[in-house]
Amino acid sequence: MTRAARLLDLVELLRRHRRAVAGETLAAELGISLRTLYRDIAVLQGQGVPVEGAAGLGYVLRPGLTLPPLMFDEDEIDALVLGLRLVTRRLPETLGPGAAGALAKIEAVLPANRSAEAVQLFAGGAAAEEFACLGTIREAIRAEDALAIRYTDKAGAASHRVVWPIIVGFFDQAEVLAAWCEMRGDFRHFRLDRIADAVSAGRRMGRRHRVLLADWRLMRDAERCAADMG
Repeated sequence: MTRAARLLDLVELLRRHRRAVAGETLAAELGISLRTLYRDIAVLQGQGVPVEGAAGLGYVLRPGLTLPPLMFDEDEIDALVLGLRLVTRRLPETLGPGAAGALAKIEAVLPANRSAEAVQLFAGGAAAEEFACLGTIREAIRAEDALAIRYTDKAGAASHRVVWPIIVGFFDQAEVLAAWCEMRGDFRHFRLDRIADAVSAGRRMGRRHRVLLADWRLMRDAERCAADMG
């Protein structure tokens, strides 16, 4: 491996860690000696890369690096291309254009011997129904706003709810919104095709989105655990 390639690998490794990483750990992951790592860190710092830290304390990459992650291995390229093709196929009207744009940007920085067209992974299946409420839901999640929805359950009973949207899941049979329901005082899952209307409730969620997401994941993990034990 050339030094340039090794330095790029070191930058990418530091990107994946938000906290300081011991030099010994970095050296082991890169397969180099600790002495070589210290030299490489010094080279990066000398070139203006915002790496902070010291021997014995660890190293962290601070915000400010503007170089894009150009070095994708073959599996990473395949995963990115397949994922973007799936989004383009499933959501042609909402996120499809964004996925196509991202794919074009990725292909622009790929090596000459690699291209998205060379990825032999096909994204099949029918496009998902483009629900009008999806854009409103995404905006509410970003803004951490509560949503007022009109919903009809599987028994045909209609209700008005105020929910705190968390995440939208795309499955083979349906697209589902996971949210905290104020009426039920608990997490609930709402099929998008049964949401007749969704508008901002004019106020923020009762909890930060990251807290809701963490609690929802804990709930899902507990349900899976109980199912496995049962």
